[in-house]
Amino acid sequence: MFRNIIVAIDGSPDAERALGHAIDLAASENAKLTIFSAVPAPPPFAYTTPGAAALGDLGEQARAETEKIVRAALELVPQGVSVTSVIKEEPAKQALLKQIVAGEHDLVAMGSRGRGAVRSALLGSVSHHVLHHSDVPVLIVHGDRDPGQAAAAEHAAGD
Repeated sequence: MFRNIIVAIDGSPDAERALGHAIDLAASENAKLTIFSAVPAPPPFAYTTPGAAALGDLGEQARAETEKIVRAALELVPQGVSVTSVIKEEPAKQALLKQIVAGEHDLVAMGSRGRGAVRSALLGSVSHHVLHHSDVPVLIVHGDRDPGQAAAAEHAAGD
């Protein structure tokens, strides 16, 4: 059904779970897999704080960390799965949507931290943005709930 899957990763546990699902789908469908990540831009104030010069080039550090995350993801992909990686230097929301089109992907897999509508609106959820702007199906993988959240959800469902 799917022939060209892209999975967005950022080093979070939710993204790692999405990667696992994307690998399983790619293996079962004999599909190509693309591991995607975007280098986060350091906030502008990071360069104006005391001691910022001692931090070195924050952009280079962010790039190195992103490359490390992608390398670790690539190591998890079994040999029988065709895989490639893409790292972009622009904001993740726009970069991922552009890559979906450019790479002719037919499924996007990504994690969601489950921030909720208000926090997502304030902080900007990449998964929420892609879900509402992608022309291809989007698989959102939620991380494990902590026991308190699970109990509250079960209690609410029982009311």
